[in-house]
Amino acid sequence: MKKETSAPTMKDVAREAGVALGTVSKVVNGLPVGDSYKVRVEDAIRKLNYQVNSYAQGLKANKTYTIALLVPNTIDPFYSSLVYYINIELLKRRYRMLLCTTDYNPQLEQEYIMMAQNNKVDGIIGLTYNPDLTVEENTPFVAIDRSMGPKIPCVACDNFAGGQLAAEKLAALGCKNVAFLRIGSALVNEPNKRKAGFENGCLSLGLSYECKILSDDDPYEEFERFLSEHIHNGKISFDGIFCVTDRLAYQVLNTLHKLHQRVPEDVQLIGFDGIRAFGSLDYRCSTIVQPVPEMAEMCVDLLLRENMMMKPPLVCLPVTYAYGGTTLEATYRTEESHAHRQS
Repeated sequence: MKKETSAPTMKDVAREAGVALGTVSKVVNGLPVGDSYKVRVEDAIRKLNYQVNSYAQGLKANKTYTIALLVPNTIDPFYSSLVYYINIELLKRRYRMLLCTTDYNPQLEQEYIMMAQNNKVDGIIGLTYNPDLTVEENTPFVAIDRSMGPKIPCVACDNFAGGQLAAEKLAALGCKNVAFLRIGSALVNEPNKRKAGFENGCLSLGLSYECKILSDDDPYEEFERFLSEHIHNGKISFDGIFCVTDRLAYQVLNTLHKLHQRVPEDVQLIGFDGIRAFGSLDYRCSTIVQPVPEMAEMCVDLLLRENMMMKPPLVCLPVTYAYGGTTLEATYRTEESHAHRQS
């Protein structure tokens, strides 16, 4: 009868790679070593099919090597994109992700925080909406889009600059009378700054503007009524609209079509988030793009830092503008190219 071979150990990997046991330990735990040593160790791990015992690692280090991520859902493309990139960043550091979808339930959000405080995970990254959320001071926590105090880091895009950029872009494309549409939580958070940035841009550029603000509980039909009231003799009075999210911009686009308004010929439309069709293809609308991969990297980096004094209370990452078919750039480029060829 064939004798059953035991699973390879870290010592076996060190012997196969011709390095010290401590070098193997550093590679396995993601600590820096020389490139040549790292290659030899990784080759030996593959050859021997060595499996890291993460449970034993965790017991030794008093860690679970698991991070909880709280998001409302994975249906919204922006949330699902965050989940994807945060998971990638955690895997790079040999951490696992425990995905917790809260469906905007404040009680669930608090329960997940309590789970972290009971040492079931090593920390939490949270995009939360509970206005009374309580996080104990010693709980490793990074917030997305919401400042929760000086000792809890918050990662966000530069929402104010994004709103201002939307105003500047509409003005540059010839708009004179614009609107800002928002639906969202009454909670004070970073995305609220999109309105302030847009207003600031409009005022500095001399754009006439109007705002329509709804809370999450209000029906979308309020926007339909608002847009209908601004149509006179078959033409809408706005020549540009900025929506707080791409999701809202997509709904508004459909409403404008129902009202027989052409986009972008009659009215230009800009959203916010940078949502793409099927994840990585075309943008759903012209949009202010959030740097989601960089936000994910920053969230993980801040969470795993050991020195709390090195964690800033707010990190704002730069946004960009992307053409997505609901503004006039393509038409302008074609006209400019045609004029250039004629000259």
